[in-house]
Amino acid sequence: MKLVGRKIDMLNGSIWDKLLQFALPLAATGILQQLFNAADVAIVGQFVGKNAMAAVGSNSSLIALVVNLFVGVSLGANVVIANLTGQGDTARIEKAVHTAIIGALLAGLAATLVGEIAAPPVLRSMGVPDNVYPLAIIYLRIYLAGMPFILLYNVESAIFRSQGDTRTPLLCLIVSGVTNVVLNLFFVLSLHMATDGVALATILSNILSSLLLFFFLKRQEPPVRVEFHKFAIHGSLLKRMLRIGVPAGLQNAVFSLSNVIIQSAINSLGSDIMAASSAAFNIEILAYFIINSFGQACTTFVGQNYGAQKNDRCRQVTRVALLWDLAITAALSVALIGFGSTLLSLFNRDPVIIEYGKIRLWYILAFEVINVFMEVFSGSMRGYGHSTEPAVITFVGVCGIRIAWVFTIFAASPKFDTLMMVYPVSWIVTAGALGVAYLIILHKKNGAAI
Repeated sequence: MKLVGRKIDMLNGSIWDKLLQFALPLAATGILQQLFNAADVAIVGQFVGKNAMAAVGSNSSLIALVVNLFVGVSLGANVVIANLTGQGDTARIEKAVHTAIIGALLAGLAATLVGEIAAPPVLRSMGVPDNVYPLAIIYLRIYLAGMPFILLYNVESAIFRSQGDTRTPLLCLIVSGVTNVVLNLFFVLSLHMATDGVALATILSNILSSLLLFFFLKRQEPPVRVEFHKFAIHGSLLKRMLRIGVPAGLQNAVFSLSNVIIQSAINSLGSDIMAASSAAFNIEILAYFIINSFGQACTTFVGQNYGAQKNDRCRQVTRVALLWDLAITAALSVALIGFGSTLLSLFNRDPVIIEYGKIRLWYILAFEVINVFMEVFSGSMRGYGHSTEPAVITFVGVCGIRIAWVFTIFAASPKFDTLMMVYPVSWIVTAGALGVAYLIILHKKNGAAI
C-alpha cells in the first residue's frame, strides 16, 4: 500500500508553486490540529462552564512549553534527513529515520516524567485560581501521559516533510481529529465528564494519529521505510540532530516560557479574562500556523538544496517564502479580526468574555505579519545548519522583553491591554535582530545578499 501524499522535487523547477504545495498542507495540519484542540475549550465552555474553559486555557502555554522543549528531535530530524536527501546518501537516511523515531519515544517518556513531577508546583506558581485549579491539574496530568505519542507523531511528520510529503500527515490528522471531537462529545455529554474527558479524548486521538503514520512508514519505499529490526540509535546522526534540534526546540520553548509568564499575569486578572484569552488564543493561533508553515518549508527546502550545494536556490527559497507568507498572513489576519465577535461567541456567549477576547485579537493579529520575518529567517538559518543563533536571539528578544514587561510596565499598570502590548513590541525587536543574523550567515556562506 502506497502513501496518498505526493513527494515534491525541491531541487529542480519552479519554487513558487512547490513551496505553496508544501506549505499549505502543513499549515492546514497545524490549523486543523488547533481546531481540534479548540474543540476541547469550546465543548467544556458550552457544556461544562467557564471555570472548566479557563482550566483548559490556563494549560495551553504550559503544554506548549513542554512540547516545544522536547520537539527539537523532530526539527533536527527534518533538517538532517533533508540534507542527506539532497546529497543522495540513502544509507544514512535509513539510519537517521530509525534513530529519530527512537529519539522521539525517549524524549516523550522524559517529557511525561518531568511534566508529571513539575505540574502541581508550576500551576500553583502561575497563580491559577482555587476554583479553577482542580480542573486544570487533572487535565494537565492526563494530557502529559500522552507525550510519547505526541512527539512520535511530530517526528514521523518530519520524516514525511523531509521527503516533500506534507499531505500524508494532514490526512492522518483529519482522521484522528474527527475522532477527538466525537470522543469529546461522548465523554462530556454521555459520561458527564469535564476536563478529564477532553484530555482523555486528546490522548486517544494522538495515539491514533501516530499509529497511522507509523503504518504508512512501514509501507514506504526505502530508504525511509521503517523496519523493526533496523531500530537503533546511531550516535553521530543523533548528535547532528540534537545540534540542530535542541537550539530550535529551545527557541520555540522560549515563546512558550514567555507565554507561561504572561499567562500568570492573565490569571491575576480573574477567570473572565482567563476564559477570554483562551478563546482568543484559539483564534489568533490560526494565523500563526500559516506563518510557521512557511518557516518549516524554508527549513526543508533550504536543507535539501544546501545539501545539494545549490546556494542560489537557497536564497530564492527564502525570498519566495517571505512573499507568500506575508500575503497570506495579512489576508487571514484581517479576516479573523473582522469575524472576531462571531468566532469568540463559539466558545462562550458571555458579552464580557467576548469584549476582552476582541482586545487580545486586535493586539495580536494587527501585528502578526512581523512574525513572518521571525519564522522565515529562523527557518532558513536552520536549513543552513545554524540553529543556535536564532535560538539565542529569540531568547533575548522575546523572553527577555516579555519578562521585563510583566514585572515593570504591567506591574505599574495591571490592565489587560497593557499586558497585550508586549507581543508587538517583542516581535519588532526580535524580527530586526534575526534579519541581521540571517544576512551575516548568508554572507559567510556565499558572500551574497538576500
